[in-house]
Amino acid sequence: MSDRAHVLVIAATPRELARADGWRTLACGVGPVEAAIATSAAIARHAPRAILHVGIAGARRASGMAPAAVVIGNAARYCDLSVAPEWAPSLITPDAMLLRAAQRALPAAALCCIGTSARIGGTSGCDVEAMEGFAVLRAAEVAGIPAIEVRSISNEIEEQDRTRWHFEHAFAAITAVTPALVDEIVRGLADA
Repeated sequence: MSDRAHVLVIAATPRELARADGWRTLACGVGPVEAAIATSAAIARHAPRAILHVGIAGARRASGMAPAAVVIGNAARYCDLSVAPEWAPSLITPDAMLLRAAQRALPAAALCCIGTSARIGGTSGCDVEAMEGFAVLRAAEVAGIPAIEVRSISNEIEEQDRTRWHFEHAFAAITAVTPALVDEIVRGLADA
């Protein structure tokens, strides 16, 4: 088994997944519920040493992030949950080694909290919004597997007209950076 086989790359849809080159992949489905279920099952089945969650995302207009910009999540916030942290967490930080690996692979990438909501436009307090990140990272955390979320921007969150979203550019950006991310994660695992 190659060292890359110890990395599980997860995205909501197959379009967000780079062609696997030795690593495992999972299209987990759209939304936090599907993502948590699929991630938990994949962890039980494959026992990865690290999880890289990739995909496309929206950015707030005021953030100035352009389509195809790449963002490394320094935290994942579950914006749909409004209970006390002792009942259920709503904020997760990625594994420090994986964060360093992602920054080595993508030194020009923005670093920020990525909000998770089951509803488009459902986040607050985050410049970047997606639908699965917190769920993937939480499933990994519960299993004791280090994980990180990396996204490429496809649209402004405030833009309602989906014909103005830049899906193709965002898909191309995230799949282009995935191999370098996996390589840096493998290096980090070897050094750990």
